[in-house]
Amino acid sequence: QGQLKVSGGGLVQAGGSLRLSCTVSEHAFSRYVMAWFRLAPGKEREFVAAIDRTGSTRDAESVKGRFTISRDVAKNALYLQMNNLNPEDTALYYCAAGGNFRVPQWRTFNFWGQGTQVTVSP
Repeated sequence: QGQLKVSGGGLVQAGGSLRLSCTVSEHAFSRYVMAWFRLAPGKEREFVAAIDRTGSTRDAESVKGRFTISRDVAKNALYLQMNNLNPEDTALYYCAAGGNFRVPQWRTFNFWGQGTQVTVSP
């Protein structure tokens, strides 16, 4: 079974940027829908962005124009470029694979990486 490894979280001031990376251990993941989710204290797991095998993407309204999801098939990697961060973006961020692109609810995703903490200070 493949593994997803997440890196790139950290502490940043409001208005700053971070780039998250998710590497997968199996090339087969290049055929899967991949996505980013986040979990903030006291809230449910929230969809952030998804990308399918053709490169089509979809984003949550809360991150449109600020976050960009991308993938490098040759490197078996998924990325999330986060710009103009604000304190409401503070959360544990997870990458996931094998879910539904049109209805990207977290329950539809079969494979998960560990979370990485993103903290945005005012």
